[in-house]
Amino acid sequence: MNKNRNAFWKTFGALAVGVFLFCFLLFYLMDIVFNGIFADWFVKNFVWQESTPGEAVIHSGLRWYRLRDFLMVIFVLLCFGITIAVRLISRYRTKKEVRRHLELLSSQLSAYLEETNPDLSLFSSEFSSIGLLIGQLRERTLEKERLLTRETRQKDDLITYLAHDLKTPLASVIGYLCLLDESPSLPDELREQYIGITLDKAYRLEQLINEFFDITRYNLHTIVVNPGKIHLRSMLLQMADEFYPILEPEGKSILVSAPPDLVLVGDADKLARVFNNILKNAAAYSYENTVIEINVEEKDNQVVLTFTNQGDPIPVHQQDTIFDKFYRLDSSRSARTGGSGLGLAIAREIVRAHGGAITVSSTLEDTTFTVTLPEKKQKILTPS
Repeated sequence: MNKNRNAFWKTFGALAVGVFLFCFLLFYLMDIVFNGIFADWFVKNFVWQESTPGEAVIHSGLRWYRLRDFLMVIFVLLCFGITIAVRLISRYRTKKEVRRHLELLSSQLSAYLEETNPDLSLFSSEFSSIGLLIGQLRERTLEKERLLTRETRQKDDLITYLAHDLKTPLASVIGYLCLLDESPSLPDELREQYIGITLDKAYRLEQLINEFFDITRYNLHTIVVNPGKIHLRSMLLQMADEFYPILEPEGKSILVSAPPDLVLVGDADKLARVFNNILKNAAAYSYENTVIEINVEEKDNQVVLTFTNQGDPIPVHQQDTIFDKFYRLDSSRSARTGGSGLGLAIAREIVRAHGGAITVSSTLEDTTFTVTLPEKKQKILTPS
């Protein structure tokens, strides 16, 4: 503000001096160079003269009303001219100053971006706020690049692992089918055993192929929710029945506790995938002869679902990263269960698309996944 005010008064002072010199030069040219033209014009218009009859005396004086009107016109025109001149000069100086600032900012920004480890001190004090914003933007960009690089590396590693894992069940399927084809006289008991092993390996192969589809085709940013009414208790009981063949050999089971009349608004197919991914993890990492508990309750206009299983605890520093894409808690265990690291990431994005949240807590006694969903329909994200 003070800089602009000082610049204005400097411009006004210079202009006033220029106007004075111009008037002085105009007077000099008209009165001296052009032999008194200005003086004759002034006398003719603003001086009156008269003589008394019989006397040689001539009386004269100024026509003040004419001179007053003339000076007022000159004053108005001069003010108008000075105003226009000041505005033009100020605009020119402002453009010049802006151009200078832009060139200075451009040079400082170029120096900042060219540095490997740039320092905000490269920006002068007048650009300190801009420098701070650019520094924050740079850090966010670098962080996103690091995350993308890590995610790409994890994705490439998982594709490599899955490609290698595909060979084992495929070789087993081919081997047992060859045995069945080459030995038609095998005992029925042994034939049934080979067929069962082949079927298990085929299911394993299908699972790995599905993992490939998840990795290469699933886009977490294109999830579209198609809301509808869901009888939550019936859905969870049906899922518990579907997991029975997987849990029964190890003595595991699922216990569902939910209000019988609770109706949730959401995308049934996508929420089923969320619950399925959580239950798959619980089934894979829980101890033998334990119960996986599913509890549902309404709280503060929200539906809260908890999935609790007894198993090895998840380290505290990994309880957030397990929801990252392609993250696997334990490589050795995921090789057994076929996890691509996408299940919980997909679950989190689906829950977020419903306007909810998913968290995990883990202790030495048990591990609990908590899914919080809004009851109101307007909170659900719908296709645009």
